[in-house]
Amino acid sequence: MNPDILSYNSKQTPEHKEVCDLLAKTIDKNLRNAENKIWHAHPVWFLDGNPVVGYSKQSKGIRLMFWSGADFDEENLNVSGGKFKDASVFYHSASQIETADLERWLDKAQKIQWDYKNLVKRKGKLERLI
Repeated sequence: MNPDILSYNSKQTPEHKEVCDLLAKTIDKNLRNAENKIWHAHPVWFLDGNPVVGYSKQSKGIRLMFWSGADFDEENLNVSGGKFKDASVFYHSASQIETADLERWLDKAQKIQWDYKNLVKRKGKLERLI
């Protein structure tokens, strides 16, 4: 895993570090071909240059976000509802993470993707990749 992500995780409170470490470990295990790095100040995993999943510290807790999650049809993922296709869930402790759900979402993240990589080139218009 990218050392910058480990550094990001280590800067969290002990409870949130545990959440971040579990998320990172599970994402890495399930997205073996993904590139991971700090992007816009938080950990993000990319498939062929396209962002698919990441997490960040926010006032509500650790937000796990899937860029194309609105199309996953998962009731536990909150769809933001804007022009983008993201969906997310917040965690306060690692015990809240249902690993089976997370692994299913990560599988969908590989199968359902919108082209965020070329969003600027297409002047804000999203196109479905997979």
